[in-house]
Amino acid sequence: MTDNVQIITPKPLTKDAFSAFGDVIEASSHAKSFAINDGHTTRFHDLAKVDVDDNNGHTLVNIFRSKPLTQPIAIKMMERHPHGSQAFIPMGPNPYLVVVAPAGEFDVNKIEVFLAKAGQGINYHKGTWHHFCLALGGESDFLVVDRGGEGDNCDVLKLDGSLVIATS
Repeated sequence: MTDNVQIITPKPLTKDAFSAFGDVIEASSHAKSFAINDGHTTRFHDLAKVDVDDNNGHTLVNIFRSKPLTQPIAIKMMERHPHGSQAFIPMGPNPYLVVVAPAGEFDVNKIEVFLAKAGQGINYHKGTWHHFCLALGGESDFLVVDRGGEGDNCDVLKLDGSLVIATS
């Protein structure tokens, strides 16, 4: 880390707070829902806009396994996917951190950090700057829905690590 450290504190992940960056994927009272399967199942409907059509894109379904980083976490990179959205749905009991900045020209001063609960997934809008998944509490698997197809769909920026996520 550098001598000029700036601390950023995670805020709770909510639909409204995250709307500029993407969608929160969760079974909540705010989601459109209805009964299916003869009333034995509740369907939480249309929770995220999967956007993969650029350059003959197609939907990929993957599992990413993330190891927690040593605390405190210095933000040393950000990435974006200019041709498609990218969704992360946790498959276990651990919370995780979501680090984002608005689409467009990158501005380190616009980075926000959210604390996601195990039951909350996220879908980054096309072009949203984000850090890779920051697992907390142990190694964590995420179901990832994103874009495959023509064109380079990952821009990566290296940062100096002077922005550090508060651990408490």
